[in-house]
Amino acid sequence: MSDRFKDLKKLPAEPAARLLAATSTKLETEIDAPASAPVEVVMAELEEKAAWVDLLRLLSVALPPREVVWWACIAARDVVGEDATPSIKASEAWVFGPNEKNREAIQMALDVADMDDDTALVATAALYAPGNLGTGDMAQYQAPPAAVASCAFGMNMIAVSEAEDPLLHMQWVIDRGVDIARGGNGKVEVPDFDTSPVPEPDDEDEIEEEDV
Repeated sequence: MSDRFKDLKKLPAEPAARLLAATSTKLETEIDAPASAPVEVVMAELEEKAAWVDLLRLLSVALPPREVVWWACIAARDVVGEDATPSIKASEAWVFGPNEKNREAIQMALDVADMDDDTALVATAALYAPGNLGTGDMAQYQAPPAAVASCAFGMNMIAVSEAEDPLLHMQWVIDRGVDIARGGNGKVEVPDFDTSPVPEPDDEDEIEEEDV
C-alpha cells in the first residue's frame, strides 16, 4: 500500500464502504478491494487508478466533522485569499471553539452571505457538523447525513477548479486532507507532482513505426 495514506489516526476504523453508504455517497470508480477494506486501502487503490475526484469524495466522508470543516476552510482561503469572508471567519472560530455561541455566529454569517458566495459552503458544513440543523429550536432536527461531506467536497472542488494548475492543486488538497487525518493542521507544502502531459508521437514517428 502507498505510504501516502499510512497512519491516518483521525479516521474511523470503519470500512470505507460503510462510511460511503452512511452518507449515500457513491464512487464513480469500481473498487477491487473487498467491502471490508479500510479507508487507507481504498484510498491507495484510488491513487493507483488516478481517481483523484473519488479520492476527494472518500476523504470528505472519512474525516471527522471538525477536521473536514477545517479542510474546507483552507480550500475556501485558496479561493478568496487573505480577505476572508464572514463565513470563513465564523467557521474557523467554530473549529477552534466548537460551542453554541460560535454556531450562532455561523448562522448569522449565512444569513448575510451573498447568493454567489461559494464560501457559504464552509459555513453550512460547520453549522451542520454537530449533526443537527443549528442552535435553539433547530437543534431538535437532524441534519442531512451527507450535508457536511458534500459541502466540504464542493468547497475543495471549487478551489481545484479555480487553480492555475488544477491537477497539481488536487494533489495539494489531497495531501492537506491526509495531513489533517494524521493529526496535523493541513498546512503542507505544494507537492512535487509532475502534471505535464505525456508527449504524443508526431505523424512522422507514427509512419516510421508502421513501416517497421
